[in-house]
Amino acid sequence: MNYTLNQLQIFLKIAQTLSITKAAEELHLTQPAVSIQLKNFQAQFDMPLTEVVGRKIYITDFGKEIAVSAERIIEQVYAINYKTAAYKGLLTGSIKISVVSTGKYVMPYFLTDFLKLHPEVELVMDVTNKRDVVESLGRNEVDFSLVSVLPPKLETEKMELLKNKLYLVGNTESTFPLENTTEIFNELPLIFREDGSGTLQTMMNYLERNDIRFMKKMELKSNEAVKQAVLSGMGYSIMPLIGIKNELLNNEMQIIPVKGLPITTQWTLIWMKGKNHSPAAAAYLDFLKHDRQRITSEKFGWYEQF
Repeated sequence: MNYTLNQLQIFLKIAQTLSITKAAEELHLTQPAVSIQLKNFQAQFDMPLTEVVGRKIYITDFGKEIAVSAERIIEQVYAINYKTAAYKGLLTGSIKISVVSTGKYVMPYFLTDFLKLHPEVELVMDVTNKRDVVESLGRNEVDFSLVSVLPPKLETEKMELLKNKLYLVGNTESTFPLENTTEIFNELPLIFREDGSGTLQTMMNYLERNDIRFMKKMELKSNEAVKQAVLSGMGYSIMPLIGIKNELLNNEMQIIPVKGLPITTQWTLIWMKGKNHSPAAAAYLDFLKHDRQRITSEKFGWYEQF
């Protein structure tokens, strides 16, 4: 047997996701690379680890036993690494964070300096929609979550990191008056985020609160998809400023001034009330208490232009 730790990690991820594509995405590898490593790993066993039915991959009973063993081996390797670092007096452990999809433009800037200070700390960050973010927090699967709309049904503690401004935006093919009433929505085809998105919730709250009639053009599942649709001229949308900086500065997209906009919420880091933080998570909170204002000033000063 000459299997590697990398092969164990890849096979475990395939067993957890039941998808080579999803395993590749979560491991930040290409799909062919994952397939090759699975093939090389399988070659070391006489019995099949997986089977393909139709287009779906399934783990055999033997494969499930190997996956359990792989998880134990990987945990032991991590334990060895943590103990080694702790012996050297370094902060060790992991921080698990779930982030709403648009929050991927925010969270890395509040993590980079901390991870540079503590290179032995492992980061696990899941970027998904608001519904999944809240569910993972409620199941105590993560240390923190980054949201722009606070979940009403969970008892949480919070730390506000950055303002979240949402504007009506379109490409630059058309011109608009410097002031517009909400009646402009009667004329513009709107592009929406999918159900479960915090951006959608904020957008709908604004439309309903102002009793606005609107034309729904389409619904898309990511901020990037909405942005590309807007850029191509397919419609307009209410979007977070944080995700369209380059397009605005490059004059590819424009903010359309409308009464009642921008909508302002807060990018907020939350955690379950009373949670007993690990040393790494506690150290990260302490870091943010002292440095979040500095990070906001250094990394998001461009906000003031809009």
